[in-house]
Amino acid sequence: MKLATKKNGTRDGLLMVVSRDLKQCVAATEIFYAMHLAPTMQVALDNWDRVVPQLEELYTSLNNGHVTGSEVFAPQYCESPLPRAYQWADGSAYVNHVELVRKARGAEMPESFWVDPLMYQGGSDAFIGPRDNIEFANDDWGIDFEGEVAVVTGDVPMGASAKQAHDSIRLLMLVNDVSLRGLIPAELAKGFGFFQSKPSSAFSPVAVTPDELSEQWKGSKVHLPLISTYKDQPFGCPNAGVDMTFNFAELIVHAAKTRPLSAGAIIGSGTVSNKQGTDHGTSIAEGGVGYSCIAEVRMIETIRDGKPSTQFMSFGDSIKLEMFDAAGDSIFGAIDQKVSQYRSR
Repeated sequence: MKLATKKNGTRDGLLMVVSRDLKQCVAATEIFYAMHLAPTMQVALDNWDRVVPQLEELYTSLNNGHVTGSEVFAPQYCESPLPRAYQWADGSAYVNHVELVRKARGAEMPESFWVDPLMYQGGSDAFIGPRDNIEFANDDWGIDFEGEVAVVTGDVPMGASAKQAHDSIRLLMLVNDVSLRGLIPAELAKGFGFFQSKPSSAFSPVAVTPDELSEQWKGSKVHLPLISTYKDQPFGCPNAGVDMTFNFAELIVHAAKTRPLSAGAIIGSGTVSNKQGTDHGTSIAEGGVGYSCIAEVRMIETIRDGKPSTQFMSFGDSIKLEMFDAAGDSIFGAIDQKVSQYRSR
């Protein structure tokens, strides 16, 4: 099943059921009003077992062309599937990415990073729409995109087992976890983690249930390439199922070790990164699968040349993130954004 949230002038938007081919959609209002519920993604997650049979029936009818009142699906009118969430915790499951970051600055990587996931708690009260601009007051903060995969959970008990964690996964999405690289060092030096350096993230237009991925969803991993196109040029296509040291079940277990997670919690994979049989991967131009953020390219330049030469994002730069099935069809729709200057409102 594929779900989206349409902008309708409210904070949480309107829940839409989207056809498998991403061409048509229909509001889920009748289902929710019949149950005396508000038709939003969060309400669906709060009442998942109660509403999912009706949503799946509507999804089947929509795919078969049997729904009246459907409309053309337009990603530009979408919020992120959850415009705001109770929890957004981002892991760093691709340890190759972490290793590169540390190697570029001459730091050894602790062995514990291979057995204990890194995770930070991000701001979740104002996500960006998948086609909305990434706005900042200036572009000298080291603006970077980070292509990731994320899951949305149901309720997860504290101390959940790996099976409970895996079974709690309701939806999957793509993520652009925007980072301000120029602000990160000073924040981390305070010893209190990210805040200003991790602004609002954006998620794919569509969130899908795991069964939509068929055999490409196994072992709590998505076994498909994540395609990034930067300034209209191919930038990366690493496989999200390769070199993922910690799967989503393990990330959820980590997040729920000392607290329960509420329905609608979002857990990110961290930047998708493949070693490609080398110490640090290879660009698409050099015949490799490329990267999912600018920082990795700069790290490799630093290791190789002693200093980085690739610049971070500037006003007007574009980034597109997408994932395709075996038939070449887009699964989640595309995150397609430009960096622009923020004007106070």
